[in-house]
Amino acid sequence: MLGVFSSSIMSPPDELVAAGCRTPSPKTTSAELMRRFLQSNASGVSVQIGDHAQLAYTHHNESLLQPRSFAVKDEIFCLFEGVLDNLGSLRQQYGLAKSANEVVLVIEAYKALRDRAPYPPNHVVGHLSGNFAFIVFDKSTSTLFVASDQYGKVPLYWGITADGYVAFANDAELLKGACGKSLASFPQGCFFSTAVGEIRCYENPKNKITAVPANEEEIWGATFKVEGPAVLAARE
Repeated sequence: MLGVFSSSIMSPPDELVAAGCRTPSPKTTSAELMRRFLQSNASGVSVQIGDHAQLAYTHHNESLLQPRSFAVKDEIFCLFEGVLDNLGSLRQQYGLAKSANEVVLVIEAYKALRDRAPYPPNHVVGHLSGNFAFIVFDKSTSTLFVASDQYGKVPLYWGITADGYVAFANDAELLKGACGKSLASFPQGCFFSTAVGEIRCYENPKNKITAVPANEEEIWGATFKVEGPAVLAARE
């Protein structure tokens, strides 16, 4: 899966900008990145959302244990990869039909976060149990919400393209060609929300997250790590 967002939606993280400056490397534009994705995935589907966001996905080489899904409801777009172990109980919690899958559940969870402010965003993601990564974009508010499970079982990476777009993908090699060293693995057990304005650990939301510069030989420009002792967030 792939999502690209202009600086009007999300400002490129300073840590990734700095990583790219330390070791300049070839980059391509977001349009070229999207073209490469679709060209290499014959069954790929892309969705342009206004002028500043685009999502794409494919079922090619999809794992049966980590399926990919896409849905849109009330101008909320979501790409989801993985499975939720507690999908049944979450359906009941959000009043959804038994046919509702993971991507529909995540959209409903995001709507609860958006409409019940100041509902803590870490509570929404913290209730999800399983292996997953997802990208949510709310066109009505231009809000981006991205998260990865606490064990990092579903890979997710982010980087900055030549034209300053922030890209998220489950394929590191795809982003490496477009983002150069302005690239990092999205930290497991964390979420990023443009409404919050920063990346946070959803189990320990008060702990600071820092970026450690990578070695020259590494594919990444930086590695994000959660600092401080583990103090689990309360779950209601």
